[in-house]
Amino acid sequence: MQPYFFPYAGYFRLFTAADTVVMFDCVQFPRRGWVHRNRFALAGGDLDWLTLPLVKAERSIRIDQLRFPADVAVRLEPAIHRFPVLAHALKTKHPLLQRALDFADSDTAAYLCKMVTHVAAALGFSKPVVRSSSLDIDPDLRAQDRVLAIVKALGATQYVNPPGGRDLYDHESFSSAGVQLRFLTPYGGSMDSILSRLLTEPNEQIAREIERETLLVA
Repeated sequence: MQPYFFPYAGYFRLFTAADTVVMFDCVQFPRRGWVHRNRFALAGGDLDWLTLPLVKAERSIRIDQLRFPADVAVRLEPAIHRFPVLAHALKTKHPLLQRALDFADSDTAAYLCKMVTHVAAALGFSKPVVRSSSLDIDPDLRAQDRVLAIVKALGATQYVNPPGGRDLYDHESFSSAGVQLRFLTPYGGSMDSILSRLLTEPNEQIAREIERETLLVA
C-alpha cells in the first residue's frame, strides 16, 4: 500500500491482516491521490483538503523521492487553522498533532511511514513496516510483477490487498509463483481521516471497529 497522510481507519486493517506491512513508495507520485493530503471538516461541515507542502519536482517523481521544503511546518500551520478539530488540537498541543508537525528531516516518505506506524501502534496494531524502495527490486518491473518481486524478496507466501486492487491482480499468476492472493472486503466503517477520529474518539473504539471490519476473501 502507498503511504498516505493520515488515511481512513480502514487502511489500518492491513496491520491486523498481515505480518509485515509494505509501504509501496517505489512508484510514481500520484499528485491527485492521498499520499500528501487528506480532507477535514471546515466550520460549516464541508470537507476540504489539507495538503502537505512539497518541494516542486518533475511529474515523474517517485514517492520515495519527495521532499519537504525547509519551512514545511511554518507553511502548514496556517492551513490547519481552517479546520476546527485540528485548530483545537493545535491550541491545546495535542500530542498526536504535535508529532505530526515534527518534520525531523525532508524525506516525505519517511515522514508518512513514521506517522502511519505511530498511529497503528497507538491503535494496538504494531507490525514491521518495510519501504519497498529499500528492497533490491528490478526498476523495470511493473504492476503485478513488481508486487510479486516484493513478496519474493520478503520470503512471503501470502499477499493481502485492499478491495480496490481486485482488478489489478491475477490469481493464477500469484498461485504459479507460490503466493496466495487475498483481499480485504469493502470497509463499512467511517471514511474520515484517522487524525480527526483520534482527536475526537477513544483509540479503543476505533481499534474495535477496524478489527470488526477486517475480513479477508480470495
